[in-house]
Amino acid sequence: MTGPAQHAVGAAPPGGRVGAMVRIELQVDLRYEVDAHGADFIFNIHAAQTRCQAVSNERLVLSQPVPAQLHTDPATGNRYLRLRAQPGELRVSYAATVDLSHDRADPALLAEVPVRQLPQDVIGYLYPSRYCQSDRLGRWAISEFGGLWQGHSRVQAIRDWVNRHVAFSSNTTNSNTSAADTLIERVGVCRDFAHLMIALCRALSIPARFATGTDYGADPALGPPDFHAYVEVYLGQRWYIFDPSGTGVPMGFVRLGTGRDAADVAFATIFGGVRSHAPLIHASAIDDPARGLVLPQHCHEALSTDAGSLGPAGA
Repeated sequence: MTGPAQHAVGAAPPGGRVGAMVRIELQVDLRYEVDAHGADFIFNIHAAQTRCQAVSNERLVLSQPVPAQLHTDPATGNRYLRLRAQPGELRVSYAATVDLSHDRADPALLAEVPVRQLPQDVIGYLYPSRYCQSDRLGRWAISEFGGLWQGHSRVQAIRDWVNRHVAFSSNTTNSNTSAADTLIERVGVCRDFAHLMIALCRALSIPARFATGTDYGADPALGPPDFHAYVEVYLGQRWYIFDPSGTGVPMGFVRLGTGRDAADVAFATIFGGVRSHAPLIHASAIDDPARGLVLPQHCHEALSTDAGSLGPAGA
């Protein structure tokens, strides 16, 4: 990575079973053309640091000699980079080594948690949000999934329904498309699949949140590597990963941020006149069994990179 300004920015869960470690080498390159008035940026491109996701060898390069502030949200663990860009070209390059220690669980043993027993920091993910209008989808969700056995299997049934009934197609939705829109139109990209699954879970009083990462394992026919939206659902005292679009390999997802929906964790929020170029993403896994490093693969176990609801560090 090159640029005149470089800024260096920089354990196993209880219960369950921890598998071999996955190591991802992550590289994110962003490019913008900023107009004569300058612009403010808030980025969410740093890998989250959790008990089960260790981040090392971080490198951040900015093409402009501007100050940047990195803030970690104490409630979510999301890491936000803020800067004021000068007119002209802005390049942002971020790289890191990320070690994922997944908690693995037998799906049959994961129960839904009654609302009365949910930790306070989980309650907020029961409510409707801008893109996940669970209050509008409640009657339909109950008729479709209300009679199913409660637990991981019901959440999996919601994920499978969304995957089967929504077609993945680029450039068919926009930043205003909501879960209700996707239920009607039955087409979208990963964020639309995620919003619909989240809304259906919340309509059944199952906490669900929006997660961002990169689309490790996606079919190249879908386009170049990109950021990816998936879902985490609270079951058995942990947040477990679900990928309703089915385009990636969840074991290779590096968590960047979590929130109520996409409005909370956009990879870039821009204030000012800016022309954006497509992001360049590269995420590669290290295969070295002698050191306990394995390649991500699909598996039948439930996966979590969350150490449970133990306060901000376990977010």
